[in-house]
Amino acid sequence: MGRGKVQLKRIENKISRQVTFSKRRTGLLKKAHEISVLCDAEVALIVFSTKGKLFEYATDSSMDGILERYEQYSYAERQSMGVPDSESQGNWSMEFPKLAARIEILQRKIRNYTGEDLDPLSLRELQSLEQQIDTALKRVRARKNQVMHESISEMQKKHKTLQEQNNSLAKKLKENEKLLQEEPNNNQQPNPSTLVLMPPPQATSPPALLSSLTIGGAFQGRGDAMDEDAEDNQGRAQTRPANNTLMPPWMVRHLNK
Repeated sequence: MGRGKVQLKRIENKISRQVTFSKRRTGLLKKAHEISVLCDAEVALIVFSTKGKLFEYATDSSMDGILERYEQYSYAERQSMGVPDSESQGNWSMEFPKLAARIEILQRKIRNYTGEDLDPLSLRELQSLEQQIDTALKRVRARKNQVMHESISEMQKKHKTLQEQNNSLAKKLKENEKLLQEEPNNNQQPNPSTLVLMPPPQATSPPALLSSLTIGGAFQGRGDAMDEDAEDNQGRAQTRPANNTLMPPWMVRHLNK
């Protein structure tokens, strides 16, 4: 005996409704996966429960890519049908919920990339998220290594330039020190081009000797006799000058006294 036909209407029993939703949701996700694999089709499935919980399935091209493709196709179809601009503007009120839903999906994706709100994800979604994160991590590391190599190369160029400048300054400093050491030696050596020829000394005639002022050894003997004691009077008398010494009369009188 076969199964009876199920009447399509809302299940009043809350528990039975929840059980039926869980079973059919699983079967629907399974059918979506089968058609995507068997027919090589791009499938996007979005299901919201009565409590507002989201369940979705998408092929490897990701949900965002499929939704964007759907938006482009819908816009091109409307344009081909010649929909007036006024009617398109009137549909903005209908587009707002779609954009809000898309923003919510993108925010949830961002939370998933940061490791948050992972409970609603299935095993396949977690594997896809892991693969995306690994790919992004490889790109980040490759870019980081490239930036590091460029930075190291730039620093090496700067180091080489500074080293050359340092060597040039050291060379100039040595040259200046060498010039400063040679300058005092040049100042000490006379410059032949600046020598001044002095005139030869002129011969001077000796001053005329005044015969009247010539004092002989007799006068010196008198000076020595004056330093002796008073009892050497006889020796002082012997040291008196002879008459033939040319002396002024006043000196002769003085000696006679």
